[in-house]
Amino acid sequence: MKRGMVTVALALALSACSSESMKSLQQNLFISSPGAGALRTGLRQYEDGAYAESSKSLQGAIGQGLNNGELATAHKHLAFIHCASNRVAACREEFRKALAADASLELAPAEAGHPVWGPVFKTVKAGR
Repeated sequence: MKRGMVTVALALALSACSSESMKSLQQNLFISSPGAGALRTGLRQYEDGAYAESSKSLQGAIGQGLNNGELATAHKHLAFIHCASNRVAACREEFRKALAADASLELAPAEAGHPVWGPVFKTVKAGR
């Protein structure tokens, strides 16, 4: 109960702020983006190995609107799908878009160690 009250108080305090950085923080912490549901669906489809469906859902999520962190995640997974299908140029482009959304993006150790997209990501990130 106390944690909930703290969260509500923080949300109210932040709602009084009007700077662009505060608006971005509010969006990323408290406001669900329009494409969040489609992103969750696309990630679930990806985990289930339904890559064509995942790609469509992720593209739909991007089109509906995502915050920067979500956008980076969507583009990262689209890059994985392209790399796994031997579409290296498209993979590289999706990693560029992911890093444009979140320059601090890093791959998890298992992702970074992947023999196809690990080196592509490393090259794209180094070229920024």
